[in-house]
Amino acid sequence: MDKLDAMRTFVRVVESGSFSQAARDLNVSQPTVSKQLAALEARLGTQLLARNSRTLAVTPAGQDYYEDTLRILQDLDFAEERVAAGQSAPSGLVRVTLSPAFGRMFVIPRLAAFREAFPDVSVEMEVSGRHVDLIEEGMDVAIRIGRLSDSALVARRIGDMRMITLASAGYLSRHGTPKTLDELSHHQRIGYVYQGNIVGWGFDVDGRQVTVDGGGAFRTNDAEHVRGAVLAGLGIAHHASWLFTDVLASGEVARILEEYAPPTFPINAVTAAGRRMPSRVRHFIEFLAAICAEEPELKVG
Repeated sequence: MDKLDAMRTFVRVVESGSFSQAARDLNVSQPTVSKQLAALEARLGTQLLARNSRTLAVTPAGQDYYEDTLRILQDLDFAEERVAAGQSAPSGLVRVTLSPAFGRMFVIPRLAAFREAFPDVSVEMEVSGRHVDLIEEGMDVAIRIGRLSDSALVARRIGDMRMITLASAGYLSRHGTPKTLDELSHHQRIGYVYQGNIVGWGFDVDGRQVTVDGGGAFRTNDAEHVRGAVLAGLGIAHHASWLFTDVLASGEVARILEEYAPPTFPINAVTAAGRRMPSRVRHFIEFLAAICAEEPELKVG
């Protein structure tokens, strides 16, 4: 069995959703596809696809293998393209979508260095709190939080987000500091709205994930407004630690309920599956990964 052929066949089956469509796309017979996938699973010693006469589903191991395999195939394709093109410098436009706060605090201050390294690459930033469809809106890369559920996307983990619960020193002096999750219901809460829904506050209680209603007298879909509301003493917030690093250090705000802090969430650089990744996009993702590695509140681990 040719390993690369089997990898390409597996990727095509996952993306097309069927053995028959993958066979047509690859111009081979359906039995050939079935044999390649069976041999691949036997070699790996695990099931990649769960199938019966009606359905085809990717197993968790299959999803991990798909993401890794897609990256390998893309790197191989572009290695060949670079040689064929005489190793020309990256050029063209990179379109990225990310949150306004992340862009302002971390990307813009370092963008001049990226442009100096790659002067022929232009960058367009779509700063928005909404969930942008990369394919429909022609985006090259998005920064997303958490594990992906969409197999049409490929994620590279570039950092971790730490959620904290906090309030201004003034608010806590006036209203007291809650010591338990139940006491949160007696306090003003600053809610964060995403995709039209108020995001629940996640906590870890003896290894169990517990969600508390994140609604309150004030809510917003913008992270910087959450920060402003906290500093104005409007109430307690549950948000990303990187948004408050400076005011935590100065003592203007204070963390509370630290013993219930939830696990970190992965920060991903997300691209559309099945697309060849231009070198300009790959270099920009490396740039984003370097940003997270430099920031204590963003780095993995």
